Amino acid sequence: MDEHEWLAEQFEANRSHLQAVAYRMLGSLSEADDAVQESWIHLSRSGTSSVENLGGWLTTVVAQICLDMLRSRKSRREEPLEVSVPESITSREGGVDPEQEALLADSVGLALLVVLDTLSPAERLAFVLHDIFAVPFEEIAPIVERSPTATRQLASRARRRVRGTTTVRDRDLTARREVVDAFLAASRAGDFDALLAVLDPDVVFRADRTAASAGAPEEVRGASAVARQFSGRAQGGARSALVNGAVGVVVAPRGRLFLVLRLTIRHGKIVGIDAVADPAHLHQLRLSVLDD
Repeated sequence: MDEHEWLAEQFEANRSHLQAVAYRMLGSLSEADDAVQESWIHLSRSGTSSVENLGGWLTTVVAQICLDMLRSRKSRREEPLEVSVPESITSREGGVDPEQEALLADSVGLALLVVLDTLSPAERLAFVLHDIFAVPFEEIAPIVERSPTATRQLASRARRRVRGTTTVRDRDLTARREVVDAFLAASRAGDFDALLAVLDPDVVFRADRTAASAGAPEEVRGASAVARQFSGRAQGGARSALVNGAVGVVVAPRGRLFLVLRLTIRHGKIVGIDAVADPAHLHQLRLSVLDD
């Protein structure tokens, strides 16, 4: 076996790990595949005779590639949170299987992918590498061009954003999450009676202009009318999450946020639902994951 064949064999042995790192960094299966492929180009063109830990070297390379891609997004002033459902969700554009990516996003955690997109590129890299893949800060620091101490602070800031803070007591948080999860389950199943059970008789649904322009009614009042709006509507891309410290819903097919439902809950019933789809407003929301 010559050196090129050996390198190809070692790369394939690390491919799944590199894809996992790249996907959590980029939140896009096609972009993750591009980053992994570019890491192979780096490997095939580099002298690796002095590399003791090839897996660690490849992780560093793919992380740097992902960091550059994230920074490029920022420099082009792209929206870090996509606010419309891409056509590729229902097609195989670019060779990416939308069902495969949906399953991958779900396994990683839709809410986590959404929150990761609110971090700066350096914060995201530090958090993903250290908190998810246990890479030491001393190895992350050169990638983000910071000291290990400063890199630790990056991860700490990211961790606080991901975990968030709640505006309600833990006991109330648990109870409200149960209400929201019951609402989502009933909506997915098209269970009208179960929806009525979690809605206050005088519940009010309101949609912002962006959501209304996409077909949502601007305002709906009463449990029956609101239940009809949501019966059979919630899909796999809808998950409970913390929205400004309270339990709400993020709608993010394949981890790409395009709608948030802010819920007002009193005495175990949903009394208000505000649909937020305006990009500027979405960016102002503090989104955090809920512990399973």
